[in-house]
Amino acid sequence: MTKEELRKVYIQKRNSLPDYQYQALNDELRRMFFNSIDLSGIKILHSFLPIEKNKEPDTRSILNQIRERHRDVRLSLPRVNDSTHLLESVFFENTTALKNNSWGIPEPENGELIDPQTIDIVLVPMLTFDRRGHRVGYGKGFYDKFLATTRSDCQRVGICLFDPVDQIDDIMGFDEPMDQCITPAGSYTF
Repeated sequence: MTKEELRKVYIQKRNSLPDYQYQALNDELRRMFFNSIDLSGIKILHSFLPIEKNKEPDTRSILNQIRERHRDVRLSLPRVNDSTHLLESVFFENTTALKNNSWGIPEPENGELIDPQTIDIVLVPMLTFDRRGHRVGYGKGFYDKFLATTRSDCQRVGICLFDPVDQIDDIMGFDEPMDQCITPAGSYTF
C-alpha cells in the first residue's frame, strides 16, 4: 500500500479505538519503551506530545517517568517555526508553558532552542511503519526534514500504537528511516 492509503487506514484505526483500549495500549507502550531503551549516556531526548483528538501515542507518561527516574536526561519538544515551516527543538522544563498550534499540536510557547546536533535520541510519532523502519506520518515532511539535521549517531525511535506492515510501496529518497520502532506489543530494530 502507498503512504496515502496507509494513512487513511491507520487514522481510521486509531480513531475507532475505544478510550479504554487506547489507554491500555499507551500503558503497554510505556512499559515496552522502558524495557527497550537504554537511557544511560543520553543527555538530550527530543519527544513529541500527542494530539489527543487524533489518539496519537501518548508520550506524557514516558516523559514523566524519565523526569522522575532519569534526572540527568534533559527533555525537548518540537515547535513549528512559522517563518521557515521547519521543526525547532525547545527544552521542555517543568515550567514550560504549552500552547496548541493550528494543527492542535501542543508545543512550547517559549524556551531555549536546541541545536539538533546535540540531541541523542528523537521519539518520532507514526501512524504506521514497515519492517525496514520506514514510517507513515501525516505527510507534511516535518520530521524527515528535522531528522536530516541531527547527528548520524542520534537514535531515531518511532512510537506507534500498531505493529508494522510488511511494506510501504512509495518510499522516497528523502524519507528518513527509524533505527528502532516501539509498539505496545514489541520493539523492532533496523
